[in-house]
Amino acid sequence: MPHFNPLVERLTPPPVPSVLAWAKAYDGAKGPLIDLSQAVPGYPAHPEMLKWLGEAAASPAYAGYGAIEGEAELRQAYAEHVSTLYGAPVTAASIHITSGCNQAFTAAAMAIAGAGDTVVMTNPYYFNQETTLAMLGINVELVPCDAGAGFLPEIETIASAVRPGVRALALVSPNNPTGAVYPPDLIRRIYEICRGAGTWLILDETYRDFLPDAAAAPHSLLQAKGWEEGFIGLYSFSKSFCIPGHRLGAITAGPALIAQVTKVMDNLQICPPRAAQAAVARALPALTDWRLGNRAEIAARARALETVMGRLPQWNLKAIGAYFAYIRHPFPDIDSQFVAEKLAKLAGILCLSGDSFGEGQESYLRFAFANADVPTIQKLEERLSGFALPGI
Repeated sequence: MPHFNPLVERLTPPPVPSVLAWAKAYDGAKGPLIDLSQAVPGYPAHPEMLKWLGEAAASPAYAGYGAIEGEAELRQAYAEHVSTLYGAPVTAASIHITSGCNQAFTAAAMAIAGAGDTVVMTNPYYFNQETTLAMLGINVELVPCDAGAGFLPEIETIASAVRPGVRALALVSPNNPTGAVYPPDLIRRIYEICRGAGTWLILDETYRDFLPDAAAAPHSLLQAKGWEEGFIGLYSFSKSFCIPGHRLGAITAGPALIAQVTKVMDNLQICPPRAAQAAVARALPALTDWRLGNRAEIAARARALETVMGRLPQWNLKAIGAYFAYIRHPFPDIDSQFVAEKLAKLAGILCLSGDSFGEGQESYLRFAFANADVPTIQKLEERLSGFALPGI
């Protein structure tokens, strides 16, 4: 009998492949499949982006190893972007490029916490972050986020959970899975609680480029004195530039933390994908208007989903923002995984069940609405209004 790492063996299988397997059983009776499962852009990358990727991939200059921290030109370009967005001076020394935001979280977690340490997360949580900590033997404590509060944590609950000895508090805003957007004032108050306890605040902002106001800073933490000693910002280039397959993310943190992450990254991957870095370094300043257009398109898709769900009161839209909507399904006492499976097989709607995102989420489904255009989203009304579970 083979023996495996028990910390890995006890993890549940990744949810997205299971959902895609359900899709194979759909017979097409309701029309084309509507895929709201994985958070991928529902439109292609810009032609110039594809051209730059091709040029860099074909260049011998990017075929060898690169800097562990990332290409100098991308670190500088991203530092300038962050400085402009947050109205605070951030240098390339505070930027570490990674292979996607999941790796950014893994590297940051490994840099600040070890087996037996504790990290606080919100419930519901982004499942890859929770499983990462579980694999590392890091204890996870959960702060509940109630639907009645828009899935935002109560500041008193945060204050109770974050205490001396807790290594980090991990937040995602705009949130995955709920879509909830943390107001700047709430983020600042949470940060101050973390600083008072000597706890790192890890803020995953993968979906910040799809907030309604492109000119408004999502928070003011980079303007705080000494932010380098308590804040770690995470980001993904995948969504904004439509290149999830090229795996590119970033960490914004103080140089001392970056130095620790570099040690971790040298063992994980040595260097992030170089061709993608070269292309994104060019795209960051050049494709600003295109990205603004995509922001408007995603907002239109959110409005379309809100309209559809407003006509389906039995399907209760509890939160929506950026890429995701969190919906309470109309089948009391029925596990959301069962509902999601039947939606896929009978109605041709792929979504993730709330079970994947934490304790007590059995009544919820996550719709990654950014994957579908407005006409496709509008088709949900007919399919959901006529949906029934067999035998119920």
